[in-house]
Amino acid sequence: MAKDSGSGSSPYELDRIRELVAMMEKHGLTTVDLQGGDGTRIRLRRGGEQAAFVPQMMMPQAFAPQPGAAPAAPAAPAAAAAPVDEGLAIKSPTVGTYYGSPSPGEEPFVKVGSKVTAATTVCIIEAMKVFNQIPAEVEGTITEVLAKNGDTVEFGQPLFRVKIG
Repeated sequence: MAKDSGSGSSPYELDRIRELVAMMEKHGLTTVDLQGGDGTRIRLRRGGEQAAFVPQMMMPQAFAPQPGAAPAAPAAPAAAAAPVDEGLAIKSPTVGTYYGSPSPGEEPFVKVGSKVTAATTVCIIEAMKVFNQIPAEVEGTITEVLAKNGDTVEFGQPLFRVKIG
């Protein structure tokens, strides 16, 4: 367990770290990386495989695990830097496993050229054996599918590009 901060540990920080370690054990997580508004950063890492998902209720943006073992920038901000002219992004509302169709072998919910409304289901994100149907929440035409079946996706990661109108 490492703490990347120049300030000394206060009892609050130690209590928070203990809570985080307990949540990591309870949910089988291996990495948690926190960055506070005051510039403090706490990174916790346990042995074992990289966690595949984090429950949404436990996942404010500051708690998002970073992919891989190396302390690198999260994938979501890099993907969010895509040019605006590609269309509006439909982003993942949670961390989990992406599925583009209702079940294996079936047609995808949407593909490039599909017209969507706000209520159109565009994919499923599985987290903790719960299959969450993700609506488009916009009206337009799918111009790009950015995830593949079985991909682990992060909170806020773009999944589709949509041309509005």
